[in-house]
Amino acid sequence: MVEKKLSHFDASGRAKMVDVTGKDVTAREAVAVGSVHMKPETLALIEGGEIKKGDVLAVAQVAGIMGAKKTPDLVPMCHPLMLTGVALSFEIEKGPGIRGLSTINISATVKTKGQTGVEMEALTAVSTAALTIYDMCKAADKEMILGEISLLSKKGGKSGDFKRGPGG
Repeated sequence: MVEKKLSHFDASGRAKMVDVTGKDVTAREAVAVGSVHMKPETLALIEGGEIKKGDVLAVAQVAGIMGAKKTPDLVPMCHPLMLTGVALSFEIEKGPGIRGLSTINISATVKTKGQTGVEMEALTAVSTAALTIYDMCKAADKEMILGEISLLSKKGGKSGDFKRGPGG
């Protein structure tokens, strides 16, 4: 197994923000995905517009965009980036899926032209959208499960492109 040096630590083992000064500005894109599993009755409330806090998916979409923009405020070693695009989409699986639950799948695509990638911004967008769905629906269903948050793909940068393989 080949070990890679972790870039967020200096020679003394202390945390540092990676210096990207010498890196070229290139187009970057990352796609992250995640899911919220819930009782079928909870999904029916969402689809019927019966959640008292409002339109769950519309609010989650805005929250995900805001989350992507606020990533460096939440993750200490992330660089503040000028994002050029953030898009979220939701796919509903009425189930019964895992454990007999229905699912809202979340996908976030984040883009920039810069010296570092936007993987963390895409992951934060999905996480924030999932947390928002939970927050808005917790009165109806405290047993919701947030999960499967992962990087699906990334484009650009020195390390090249990445695409999660099948089953991953």
